[in-house]
Amino acid sequence: MKSKNLILSCIAVLLLLALPQNASAKIYVSANSAILMEQESGRVIYEKDAHTQRRIASITKIMTAILAIESGKMNDMVTISENAVRTEGSSIYLKAGDKIPLEDLVYGLMLRSGNDAATAIAEYVGGSLDGFVYLMKQKAEEIGMKDTNFENPHGLDDHENHYSTAYDMALLTRYAMENDMYKKIAGTEKYRSEDPDGDWDRVWKNKNKLLTGLYEYTTGGKTGFTKLAKRTLVSTAEKDGVELIAVTLNDPDDWDDHINMYESAFKNYKMALVLEKGKVKTKDSFYKNKLYVKEDIAYPITAKEEEGLEVKYKLSKVKGDWKKQEQNVPDIVGNAEIYLDGKLVDSTAIYYEHAKVKKNKSFFDHFKSMFLAVMGVEKDG
Repeated sequence: MKSKNLILSCIAVLLLLALPQNASAKIYVSANSAILMEQESGRVIYEKDAHTQRRIASITKIMTAILAIESGKMNDMVTISENAVRTEGSSIYLKAGDKIPLEDLVYGLMLRSGNDAATAIAEYVGGSLDGFVYLMKQKAEEIGMKDTNFENPHGLDDHENHYSTAYDMALLTRYAMENDMYKKIAGTEKYRSEDPDGDWDRVWKNKNKLLTGLYEYTTGGKTGFTKLAKRTLVSTAEKDGVELIAVTLNDPDDWDDHINMYESAFKNYKMALVLEKGKVKTKDSFYKNKLYVKEDIAYPITAKEEEGLEVKYKLSKVKGDWKKQEQNVPDIVGNAEIYLDGKLVDSTAIYYEHAKVKKNKSFFDHFKSMFLAVMGVEKDG
């Protein structure tokens, strides 16, 4: 029996040694759908049924918030309607006739998930609920949310065909996080809304427990729950220059799942500067010292992937008329393409630096210079 146990123990040790070194980095979540995406590149680090259409509950309000912000009306005063007050579910307890800045409504929307705030925002920004839903669908198409359909501004289960996917919600969050105002609101732990006339004073604490103390690297997000959608959660986090987006749909253990996804990624990934903005070197005599890129390109990789990164320059063929007249050369003359293990993962435009053309002085300019000299007036005086 002892020899049998010894053999089994040896087999177990050999199996453990045979596991890949990053086996501990595997991510497990209890959500029906989940995704972990890097903000700058859009790289998907982890996914589970990320393209399956599901109900999304109040993470819908990310779209409502960004549309309100982009409307340019954040300082406007909004008069609250009876319809907004009657909206069911979570509330910031608005009263019909209240006048409140649109900005405050967006804070109440994101921090307390106010469905009354969502309706008030939709009515003001879209002119009506239907008008706002139209704007939501337009923006979803613009962002590339191909498996999403919005039918209300709050995510309540009042429409059968209101849905999205974990992937699409990550795309939306990535887009929204490029907006400084959205980023500020989504990352606010507590906000005070005061009536200029002194009739009321509201203080809202963010429902996102990751942000309010559960996970120190959290930068924002949105919670959600309905009876049909169950728990939904979008969160964002940043550590050592790596910015991440996590989305879970129908997840009974969402707080821990988001933390586990983040911890795994922060442990195993870093942002590699693949291409620096500035001059692009080339042996082509026509293009030499004339090419540049406008932005840095960074990409999240593991230590093992570093050797698989490669930059390739694809330049337009030089045309005869370009050599005769430089103004015929277009501003963009190619692309710098980033490859990881032979797969294209990112690209940026390559620009042509045109020579600065000196403006020939007109007869009037010469006459003016001569007149000023005769009058003894300094040129810059």
